Amino acid sequence: MSARAERSVTILGSTGSVGVNTIDLIDRHNATAPGTYRVVALTANSNVPDLAAQAHRLHPEFVAVADPSAYNALKAELGGSGTRIAAGAAAVEEAALMTAEWVMASIVGAAGLGPTLAAVSRGATVALANKECLVCAGDLFMSQVRKSGATLLPVDSEHNAVFQCFDQRQAAAIEQVTLTASGGPFRTWTAEQMANVTPAQACKHPNYSMGAKISVDSATLMNKGLELIEAHYLFGTPPERLSVVVHPQQIVHALVGYVDGTVLAQLGSPDMRTPIAYALGYPDRIAAPAPRLDLASLAQLTFESPDLVRFPCLALAQRALRALGGAPTILNAANEVAVEAFLAGRIGFNDIAPIVEITLNACERQSKAPATIEEALSLDAEARARTTRQLPN
Repeated sequence: MSARAERSVTILGSTGSVGVNTIDLIDRHNATAPGTYRVVALTANSNVPDLAAQAHRLHPEFVAVADPSAYNALKAELGGSGTRIAAGAAAVEEAALMTAEWVMASIVGAAGLGPTLAAVSRGATVALANKECLVCAGDLFMSQVRKSGATLLPVDSEHNAVFQCFDQRQAAAIEQVTLTASGGPFRTWTAEQMANVTPAQACKHPNYSMGAKISVDSATLMNKGLELIEAHYLFGTPPERLSVVVHPQQIVHALVGYVDGTVLAQLGSPDMRTPIAYALGYPDRIAAPAPRLDLASLAQLTFESPDLVRFPCLALAQRALRALGGAPTILNAANEVAVEAFLAGRIGFNDIAPIVEITLNACERQSKAPATIEEALSLDAEARARTTRQLPN
């Protein structure tokens, strides 16, 4: 980073994988150039031990835990530290509203919508690692970005790659945006084999270490479908110009094709610290410890079309993308409930897609795109309730 004043930072979801990697980069840069980054606020859902350890090391002004029942434990850990603490959804939004220049939005699921919108509303630079904000309320979210003048920087490796290859000055000259997918741990498995998948197997991503929910989404390819919806809103790309290709090595993260036949691709080792560093230093580039590519040792990069029969969640997401309106909100809510049920052992891996499809069939025609956060949360709640009623007792 060029010489500049310190950058103030808030991390929403600091104990998750993205939050931990963000702190790793902050620690590295502050170790060599003290004061480069000043942490204003940290939030977590309920992981008090890790949140408290981060607070003791980074000395933020404010720490919030979303789960009110975790407040006393957090107070016991941080009492007398000088850091103000609070609990509950309103406290997490308060953290987002604090005057940090740069906000990492990495709260998983629809719970991240309110806090991320709060950060956007005050015109912050928001590093977006929560795809559900755009899936659940894309029109509303992007309208608020434009209204507030916020800077939105995608952190998902695929969207970050598109961001680097997408010439905004010549958006009309872009023919195709292609996101790559690893194919997940079951890329070569039959549907019969997947019927007996355990949560532990589904959470073992071949290239990344991630949380349980996103790992299952990667295994079903729902994650890639949600990313297509996110890309539509981020880049204004029509659904018919968005596609997915399976690339097991995960070296090429996205490709952007232009009308003259040029295809620009972003390559890098599968390490989340690369896109996080791009966002953390933006508009400058800063150092990150990701392994450097050695293409000769890789020898080959392979690509294949996704199998929509074995991985129907991707087909459902593509259907929701074509429909738009409230369909993406419904899709995401139903999927969150179904994945939670799978992780709890209530349903099988192959049950996720049929359960989501039933909810989508029941709701999508009667829904419109949410115009307010209240409408988004109401549609989300309705879809969750419908999905929950399908689950075994």
